[in-house]
Amino acid sequence: MKGKVIQVRGSEGEMSAEEQVRTEIQSFLRALDSYPDRFAREPEITFEEHRNSLVQTTVRPRRRG
Repeated sequence: MKGKVIQVRGSEGEMSAEEQVRTEIQSFLRALDSYPDRFAREPEITFEEHRNSLVQTTVRPRRRG
């Protein structure tokens, strides 16, 4: 399984590598915790699809304005 590196920018620039790893682990654990409920509603969904849907809803590009 190939992992994704998500670049998240804060108000002071990019997150450190350690912060990115912590964020990725927290995201995985949230997905792991919530997957059984989602699977009960949608048995055809894979864990990877579930996790990706959570990542897409929590990581949003910053708008320039």
